[in-house]
Amino acid sequence: MPGPTTMESEVAVEPQSIKKLSFKSLKRSLDLFSPLHGHFPPPDPESKKIRTSYKLNVEYGGIKSTAAQPVSNAKAAVQNQAQNAPSNALAHPGPENTRGEGTGNELALGPTIPAKGPADVRFSGKSDAIVPSHGSSERNLSTAAIMERIPSKWPRPVWHAPWKNYRVISGHLGWVRSVAVDPSNTWFCTGSADRTIKIWDLASGRLKLTLTGHIEQVRGLAVSNKHTYMFSAGDDKLVKCWDLEQNKVIRSYHGHLSGVYCLALHPTIDILFTGGRDSVCRVWDIRSKMQIHALSGHDNTVCSVFTRPMDPQVITGSHDSTIKFWDLRYGKTMATLTHHKKSVRAMAQHPTEDCFASASADNIKKFNLPKGEFMHNMLSQQKTIVNAMAVNDDGVMVTGGDNGSMWFWDWRSGHNFQQSQTIVQPGSLDSEAGIYALTYDMTGSRLISCEADKTIKMWKEDETATPETHPLHFKPPKDIRRF
Repeated sequence: MPGPTTMESEVAVEPQSIKKLSFKSLKRSLDLFSPLHGHFPPPDPESKKIRTSYKLNVEYGGIKSTAAQPVSNAKAAVQNQAQNAPSNALAHPGPENTRGEGTGNELALGPTIPAKGPADVRFSGKSDAIVPSHGSSERNLSTAAIMERIPSKWPRPVWHAPWKNYRVISGHLGWVRSVAVDPSNTWFCTGSADRTIKIWDLASGRLKLTLTGHIEQVRGLAVSNKHTYMFSAGDDKLVKCWDLEQNKVIRSYHGHLSGVYCLALHPTIDILFTGGRDSVCRVWDIRSKMQIHALSGHDNTVCSVFTRPMDPQVITGSHDSTIKFWDLRYGKTMATLTHHKKSVRAMAQHPTEDCFASASADNIKKFNLPKGEFMHNMLSQQKTIVNAMAVNDDGVMVTGGDNGSMWFWDWRSGHNFQQSQTIVQPGSLDSEAGIYALTYDMTGSRLISCEADKTIKMWKEDETATPETHPLHFKPPKDIRRF
């Protein structure tokens, strides 16, 4: 027999009336265009009650516990005070003190009158003495007029001797863009816009060696503390490894798509980090020249990087005004700090503490490690593009700006104790006063600055300065921006 037709096999569709279809359409339109969609839901009285009680507990918990003291303590306090001195009380009751009951907001000067009624006893017991305040909850017990003044909790800065320039080295033919000190503290190297790397004696400042090989300005330098290797990076997209026994390039690391702006060596593992204008921080195996990771996530040039032995092992700052912490195992972002509003061109890690500072044109900020909690801003604003910064063991942080200003800060308090302006060498323009790189030597007692007037300047503390000749002008801040 022939099978059933397709029409018979289909499920019969129930015919719908025009009225039913129009109701469906109306309901859908109401769902789409109802004016109630953008409105907030009606307030829930139960949640409001919970929220209000929580706020009351937080604000007035200390007062509640004090107010619950037995009345006998108040009576004893009143009797003792009445015996000690005659009464010359002056009390200004608060707005709610209309029935003889005190609220704890009265101003009481001198001993109070012994009270007769229970309401007066309660009044005297709460405001007859100045209560020493040790915590924020107890500060509400007395008025501001007679309250014990708590000193500012902001740390007072340590006195540091002012720094002075004691040597100017000229030898480069272009802007000096980068500097690195040898771990043995006998020499340092500088990279310049004249495409050369020069090695100088740290003690005398004499030129020891000039290395050529880059075809653009040298933006980053690092010296290995395990081998006789020096690493350089420049605007020519090249990252080079130099053997300082043979004074020649032994490895090149290819992969960057644009200029390389910063460079750092891992303190314990043989890997190298480079960041550049292609918005990527690349991780290289020093020996095999292989690229391990391309840490991508920034939206603009990566212009500062530093590393540490523990997580986060890589921290980068970028022109997109963010700082990123990277997980080196997976090549992923661990955290992104968005506190700055302008490019983060310089970062410096404290040699002994687990914290670092980052500099931008808007402010200089301190962050905790390893979580990246914001600690505080530095107490002054340099009001220029900050290109470089460095910190030593004594807690002296120095920042160098585009306008030739070099500011010295106390690390712990953020107090700016010295502001100096660099002097350009004769023959240079006044506009060529920018400071592009800063570093301390291994002892932290000498500072090297690389500048736009083609010079390298060396700084040290003034031995003749004392706290009397250079006093500390410090005013604790009234309010600190918490962002």
